[in-house]
Amino acid sequence: MNPKKKVDLKLIIIGALGVGKTSLLHQYVHKTFYEDYQTTLGASILSKMIRLDDTTLKLQIWDTGGQERFRSMVSTFYKGSDGCLLTFDVTDSDSFEALDTWRGDVLAKIMPMEESYPMVVLGNKIDLKDRQVSQEVAQHWCKEKGITYFEVSAKNDINVVQAFEMLASQALSRYQSNLENYLTGSIKLMPEDKPNRACC
Repeated sequence: MNPKKKVDLKLIIIGALGVGKTSLLHQYVHKTFYEDYQTTLGASILSKMIRLDDTTLKLQIWDTGGQERFRSMVSTFYKGSDGCLLTFDVTDSDSFEALDTWRGDVLAKIMPMEESYPMVVLGNKIDLKDRQVSQEVAQHWCKEKGITYFEVSAKNDINVVQAFEMLASQALSRYQSNLENYLTGSIKLMPEDKPNRACC
């Protein structure tokens, strides 16, 4: 790929209400953490430019609301996304148990629906003491589905950059593969089975 080329990627961060999606996003983009954020209604978008594998990436990251009543509206933001950060709170087992539903919602909106769609799971708030979801349980769930798992803390900036950039790398690989398949499939100069005979 041309090193001067810029690739735009749309990433989404999803999960139940209060798992720390906005905190993680602000830690990654702005290197800031606040104890209190207003609940995200619908979606908000932050952008970040990074260099990965000699390619400049413009990441457009959609922070989606986790409230149940907005679920159908939020799922419309999944269309056209190149990758997803599935997020739960390690101190809230309900948020972990909801991952299957969130994952299913995303996969249902991807066109064409594909199991290889890039996803990374984030177990947030590992800085807190009252943990309800063990690392082993979370890793087992992810291993069954072939998804990379990161234990993260938005507050203490643990594994935040690594998680976002792992997803960006997976999304870039998928983008390059899709582009290559499109170019290979669309360049046909003449029919394969019959020679081109012009008569004059």
